[in-house]
Amino acid sequence: MAHGVLTPAIRGWARLPVPLRIAVVYLAARVVTTLLLLAAASESTSLSRFGAGPGLNDFMLGWDAQWYWFVAENGYPTELPRTESGDVAENGWAFMPVFAYAAKALGLVLGSWGAGALSISLVAGYLACLALHRLLRDRIGTSAAMWSVVFFSAGPLAALFQVGYAESLFVLLLLVSLDLVARRRYGWLYLLIPVMGFTRPGILAFALYLGLIGVMRWLRRDQDPLPAREIVHLVALGALATVVGFSWQVLAATVTGVPDAYLATELAWRRNWIAGGASGFLPFDGFVQGAQFWFGQWGMPGWWGLVALVLLVVGVAYALLHARAVRALGADLRLWSASYLLYLLAVFFPQSSTLRLLMPLAPLWGAVAVPRSRWYRLSVLAACLLAQWLWIHFMYGLGQTYWQVP
Repeated sequence: MAHGVLTPAIRGWARLPVPLRIAVVYLAARVVTTLLLLAAASESTSLSRFGAGPGLNDFMLGWDAQWYWFVAENGYPTELPRTESGDVAENGWAFMPVFAYAAKALGLVLGSWGAGALSISLVAGYLACLALHRLLRDRIGTSAAMWSVVFFSAGPLAALFQVGYAESLFVLLLLVSLDLVARRRYGWLYLLIPVMGFTRPGILAFALYLGLIGVMRWLRRDQDPLPAREIVHLVALGALATVVGFSWQVLAATVTGVPDAYLATELAWRRNWIAGGASGFLPFDGFVQGAQFWFGQWGMPGWWGLVALVLLVVGVAYALLHARAVRALGADLRLWSASYLLYLLAVFFPQSSTLRLLMPLAPLWGAVAVPRSRWYRLSVLAACLLAQWLWIHFMYGLGQTYWQVP
């Protein structure tokens, strides 16, 4: 009886246009996230960084959103602020301008910067779901692609679609760019790369990805011809992404007169974690220090952290190379995932806010969705919702200790 009732509904659902189905999924996920945020607000106390009884507006404008708002209202400092010890203090140069000023421009129409920021995050999140489905549907099938959208829109980091962070916009630009590379339609990338590069850090990973795509295409040119026109595009776009990736450092140095203004600003946040601070930037040093720091916090020898880091890197590399579900995504998306993970490993210090930096790995939801068992997919969805609640609970509901930073 139940099957007879469900079958017409399933058929009706399948006949709906894909954008409408994705809109239903996305809106349902946003309702769930809103309820979870309200639950977190109800448990917040005076000990929380948000205080007792915060509203959704407080969450939406918390943490990095405050920095984006400050940049939009005050611009970037021409003189770097300093701590009592003379080190560069946290400042706006750590936050790229596109999201900040786009939210301000839209906020002039909607009435406030926060309204503009929320609108951009929500709309960009929906468009990112459309882009993810388009990117994956020809690789893993329409059903798995739709489930990828479900996991993405309701996943552990889904609250980022409803706060004043740049992640939604960046991921939208990224997914569109990955799709353009896959379809070998390079023209729009000359516009998208600069916009993406000034939305949030990560464009250097895209430069590496383009380089690896070029190498892969060259090695496979006997089976997949590589015309001279495409070589020119890949080289030019890789060079553009590299220039854009370093241009913010040059701009910060030019405006402030401090050669390492941007790196010193980024390291200002790392000093909150490492005793004595960080004397300078060295690639991969952040994760090495972080592994030792966290294992020390857990009462274990620091070298255990280094061993765990090596095992993690080896395990992820093996999964990208050999896991059947990941291989189904195609070599290009595996190269993007490897490029971005290598970028994170090279430049970031692992801590709680690093979790949200995993959002650009959204194409990997396709690998999660490949198995076709309905119970498996429902179990994954349940795990996504649980993880989303835990992230919101600890980062927003409690938010009272050093590792609870969204």
